[in-house]
Amino acid sequence: MSDSAPAPLADPHIAFDPSEGRRDIVVLGSTGSIGTQAVDLVLRNPDRFRVTALSAAGGRAGLLAEQARRLKVRTVAVAREDAVPALREALAQAYGTEPQPEILAGPDAAAQLAASECHTVLNGITGSIGLAPTLAALEAGRTLALANKESLIVGGPLVKAIAKPGQIIPVDSEHAALFQALASGTRADVRKLVVTASGGPFRGRTKAELAHVTREDALAHPTWAMGPVITVNSATLVNKGLEVIEAHLLYDIPFDRIEVVVHPQSYVHSMVEFTDGSTLAQATPPDMRGPIAIGLGWPERVPDAAPAFDWTKASTWEFFPLDHDAFPSVGLARHVGELGGTAPAVFNAANEECVDAFLAGRLPFDAIIETVTEVVAEHGTPRAGTSLTVTDVLEAEDWARARARGLAVEAAKTTVQTAAEVRA
Repeated sequence: MSDSAPAPLADPHIAFDPSEGRRDIVVLGSTGSIGTQAVDLVLRNPDRFRVTALSAAGGRAGLLAEQARRLKVRTVAVAREDAVPALREALAQAYGTEPQPEILAGPDAAAQLAASECHTVLNGITGSIGLAPTLAALEAGRTLALANKESLIVGGPLVKAIAKPGQIIPVDSEHAALFQALASGTRADVRKLVVTASGGPFRGRTKAELAHVTREDALAHPTWAMGPVITVNSATLVNKGLEVIEAHLLYDIPFDRIEVVVHPQSYVHSMVEFTDGSTLAQATPPDMRGPIAIGLGWPERVPDAAPAFDWTKASTWEFFPLDHDAFPSVGLARHVGELGGTAPAVFNAANEECVDAFLAGRLPFDAIIETVTEVVAEHGTPRAGTSLTVTDVLEAEDWARARARGLAVEAAKTTVQTAAEVRA
């Protein structure tokens, strides 16, 4: 916050010019959950925002083409080159005889768009593949509205080396909440960041009770509608562990001053405790369009971006301490964050592989964190410091994915053997 120390990556006190007129926006991951809600927000506020380019993986060509037509974008990009024929056909149907946008394709396409001429890049890509676009946007001097937490987590030193103070505006609901609450004080006034967690679908269950969780159980999130990987991460609370690392990197607050508390209603998105004993909480009904509006519009607020509370109706807000025995992922994430270097990349990549194995029925739910923990331990002392490179991160991820797949196969064999012994 505004004191003599260097400003953090996300700083609500950094001066922005609110009179600069309509902002040009590039949306990465436009056909995903964050992207579709961002498109909705822009279409409802054409006097504030204009989307110049869209990127997506390529699996939803029809939706991407329709978004491009409605937003009148200059360029669309897909990560999969084999998706281009379907995209061309979808654009032809959507545009008819009207001129069509330029098409970019390939693994570097999103990074190209991130460096293109615009005011803000919204990175709504899922997974660590968002790192290259994040770095490209920062190097080009764009404001980065960051929903892709993985890029900051796996490439923390790389991001911090090139990002200007305040260049990143967080879009995660928790970090957008912290961002807004931190506007009320200086960094020296902050005692603690309190990150809230819904608790996922298994809040209140013991470690033993989690051994028999099914895929359907894990995907039944009580509050948020998200993609399968993020939903499983919420069920294991890996998502909350990643957010603790992200909060440390965004706001330069030590790990021992970042706390997680369970709040089932998901009304309070996070809190800041100040040294005078006061705590500021940012609260809205669960809806990601509010944080997206902060990311695109700060320091101005976008009227009616998301629903507000109806204070004529009674409601109850509850808070519980986190059960670290049942959900050890947050403690593991703290350990990984303190190690730094390539350790967060190993943690994230191993988790992604384990979640894929769980969703495919190859790994039990309770083995996800056990396997990730083993991969992190085997990784040992990570490469750290200013010598860290993108190649280091990618190599660490490749190793972690391969090792996690191997351990998942071993865990599956053990599960089958145990089941056979029980039947016998």
